Amino acid sequence: MARYALNLPVELKQEAELMAKQQGVSLNQFIQWAVAEKVGGLRQTLDDPRFPLITYRRGGSGAMQPMIRGTNLRVKTLVVAYKYWEMSAEQIADEWPVSESAVQEALAFYDAHRNEIDAHLTEEANIAQEYARKTPYVEAEATH
Repeated sequence: MARYALNLPVELKQEAELMAKQQGVSLNQFIQWAVAEKVGGLRQTLDDPRFPLITYRRGGSGAMQPMIRGTNLRVKTLVVAYKYWEMSAEQIADEWPVSESAVQEALAFYDAHRNEIDAHLTEEANIAQEYARKTPYVEAEATH
C-alpha cells in the first residue's frame, strides 16, 4: 500500500472524522473508502448527476448498487422503510445515520430509477423465498 500525506482544511477533517466515527471506521479507512467511491464512480460513470448524494458501488453480490454517498446505506433500504414500513423521511433519518435531505434525494432517485430498484427488490425477495423454502426449520423455530 502506498502512503500519501494529505492536507485537509480543519473543518473538512472534523466532518470526515465525525462521519467515520458514525460509520464505525477509522479516518484513514473512511478516506480510502471515499477516494475509492469517487474513483469508482468516475470510472463507472453510472452516477446520475441529478442526484449528487447518490453513487453506485459494487455490493456483496457483485452487482452495482445505488448507495447514499459517504455511507454504506443502500437506496433500496430506505425505499423499503418508506414504501413497505410506511416510515416518513424524518423517521428514516432518525433511524439511520443519514440526513433527511439525503433520504428525500434517495426517494426522488427511486422515482427516477423505479424499474431498476424494483427489480433488485424483487430479486432479493425471490432469494429470501427460495432460502425459506430450502430451510423450513427456520420458520418452525420462529413460531416457538
